Amino acid sequence: MLPWLVLLAPLVAAGVILLVTRGSRALSAWISVGAVAVSFVASVALFLGPDLRSSVDWLRFDVLEGISLAVPFGVTVDSLSKTMLLVVTGVGLLVHVYSLGYMHGDRGEARYFACLSLFMFSMLGIVLADNFVMMFIFWELVGASSYLLIGHWFERPSAAEASKKAFLMNRIGDFGFMFGILLIWGMFGTVVFADLPGGIERLIGGVDAMRLTDPVQAATLSKRLTSFLTLAVLGIFCGAVGKSAQMPLHTWLPDAMEGPTPVSALIHAATMVAAGVYMLVRVSFLLPFAPSAMTVIAWVGIITAFVAALMAVQQDDIKRVLAYSTLSQLGYMVSAVGLAASGAAMFHLFTHAFFKALLFLAAGSIIHGMHHEQDIWQMGGLKNKQVITFFTFLVGALALAGLPYLTSGFYSKDAILYAAAGKSIPIFVLGLITAFLTAFYMTRLFLAVFFGKPRSEKAKTAHESPLVMWLPLVILAVPSVIFGFPFITSAFQLDAGHHEAGAIPVPMLAALAFLLGVGNGLWIYARREHDPIRISLLARKFYFDEIYAGLVRVTQDLAARIAGFLDRYLIDGLLVRGASALTFGAGFVLRFFQVGSAQSYAMVFALGAVLLLWVALR
Repeated sequence: MLPWLVLLAPLVAAGVILLVTRGSRALSAWISVGAVAVSFVASVALFLGPDLRSSVDWLRFDVLEGISLAVPFGVTVDSLSKTMLLVVTGVGLLVHVYSLGYMHGDRGEARYFACLSLFMFSMLGIVLADNFVMMFIFWELVGASSYLLIGHWFERPSAAEASKKAFLMNRIGDFGFMFGILLIWGMFGTVVFADLPGGIERLIGGVDAMRLTDPVQAATLSKRLTSFLTLAVLGIFCGAVGKSAQMPLHTWLPDAMEGPTPVSALIHAATMVAAGVYMLVRVSFLLPFAPSAMTVIAWVGIITAFVAALMAVQQDDIKRVLAYSTLSQLGYMVSAVGLAASGAAMFHLFTHAFFKALLFLAAGSIIHGMHHEQDIWQMGGLKNKQVITFFTFLVGALALAGLPYLTSGFYSKDAILYAAAGKSIPIFVLGLITAFLTAFYMTRLFLAVFFGKPRSEKAKTAHESPLVMWLPLVILAVPSVIFGFPFITSAFQLDAGHHEAGAIPVPMLAALAFLLGVGNGLWIYARREHDPIRISLLARKFYFDEIYAGLVRVTQDLAARIAGFLDRYLIDGLLVRGASALTFGAGFVLRFFQVGSAQSYAMVFALGAVLLLWVALR
């Protein structure tokens, strides 16, 4: 009963708000907050209880003779989903409470909370799903609800464009996800996660048994099985590339900042972008059978982490800096999955959810106090005007940068670096450089926002946010520190992923990366009124958006122009208008024969008879 309560409470809230209470902003907001509070309490109860699985028959039909598809509507509650439920509902509850202050007075407040509840329902469905088809349905619902939230202020063209961009970029990845699901079903005849390991073992067992009688055929089948599994895993990974904004489908996530800041916090911290990593961990039992796919996953993740960190170094919008940091941290998690360190990936997802939610909500507090100014070089001197926001943002920044031994981010990032050191030195080196860049751009951001003189009238008149907004910051600051300590990780039964790193002193090197990043940031940006470093390549995000715009012009736009030409001049012009003109012309000529005179009709009849006689006698 509890899993269904966790799942359905936000859906009921969304329905009630849209159908009954939409005219009352305050009531709609509290209904949404109450629903996520119910989900959070039920999630805590599930976390403390035993594992369980509940399902009902949903779809069952024959595809072809002897081939059927059975899809249950079921939920799985195990250590993985329990951890994720706490993250989603815990952070979600704080975001809802924060939204009471941030969205107060907004014309679309009721619609906002309805969409927020729908978003929570969709994400919780992904977490609890016990099969690929059910997960894919909720996967698409997350895309639809994020479209609504990112485009909440749809009257602004930038918000409308950002929501469409997020929706379309995710559809590209989701096509690959669907392809991977179909391959899995085709190979194993099931889409239920719990049944797939047995299906893999049966196939491998059959191949092994064949080696005794026909080793050549067995070797061929083994290669085919590995190839199909590699394609399936890569297809599934495409879904994660879209949802978790990995390169090259990463460009939608920074633009998603056009939505309200609480939405940014929820998407970046605990829900949409975390869904891709969670899904990969959920199906990680497939990865050992596709080593080539694992290599691709590891490298896509670490390249995304490194390149996104470079982009963050030159961003001036406070939310975009944090957005690129999310891309970078997600890259760490994805790389860890590819390195067979799924425990380390979930550990970092868990800690990242809290300090990234803290950073985004603190950024929202800064923007609120700055009268909606987001340029960090228009800020300055806010440490004395927003004291609570200052200290909580400091905690989040240190956790993200990985303050050695005192923050959760250090321990979880350390676990991923251990995994890389034991598996791939190039990935480990890129991971260390990314850690250095993270500390560097967070120091730049922190100094520009809170120190120096106020650089604008808005900075001079900045003020602290109300209690309903700063209280979630204080609450989130606590797990941002303590959730990395060993007794916490053991309580959550998370494998830290500490692979054998040989003689590499991982914690020492990670601490050195932190110190170098902070030191260089202080040296370059202390007491600066503007950015002394301008690198166009980084500021323009390696021109990915321009490249994609060019590709659209030479592919989609060209195809549209050709289709328009064919439609206008061939189909509409020649076929439609041509046929119409021919009919009209024939009628125009024939009307001259309809003169109403019997003598004329007799003459035409005679001429016709003569013509027929002439043809017959030739």
